[in-house]
Amino acid sequence: MSPFLFWLFAAMMLVFGAAVIINRNPIASALSLVVCFLGLSALFISLDAFFIGIIQVLVYAGAVMVLFLFIIMLLDLRVEARRKTNFVAFAGGIAVALAFFVQLCFVVGKLSSAQSVIPPLAAAKTDDVHSVGVALFTNYTLPFQIIGVLVLVATIGVIVLSKRELK
Repeated sequence: MSPFLFWLFAAMMLVFGAAVIINRNPIASALSLVVCFLGLSALFISLDAFFIGIIQVLVYAGAVMVLFLFIIMLLDLRVEARRKTNFVAFAGGIAVALAFFVQLCFVVGKLSSAQSVIPPLAAAKTDDVHSVGVALFTNYTLPFQIIGVLVLVATIGVIVLSKRELK
């Protein structure tokens, strides 16, 4: 991966990670978290960890975030009301973050392994996805089916519990 793409995805993760915290709207925060997950997935794929990158998109950006959005909309959360900013706490938080950043730079600068070039990974002899699929559908067929039934029951339970009564 080119250094430009690495810094682009890393900056995207930092910006949208901060947006998760800064946004007052919970839906906007959840969508910012999805973009952050996509940036993390791109970094995994750039490291030739294709399976982890795809699972990151499918499980976290897909299923978990859909669940978060469903809960947010089910609870009918509103935008948080504006409060006065506590400038002393804000300045203290900035000071702690800067102190942490300076300490982190100092520690990384003193590490000899941080200054050496990491060699590329050797090519894999077997396909990760094929190995996981074979293990899942041969050795773990029954637990896989039980989890599927549990997820189905949980989905039906959520629908039944969230149904509103007509008056």
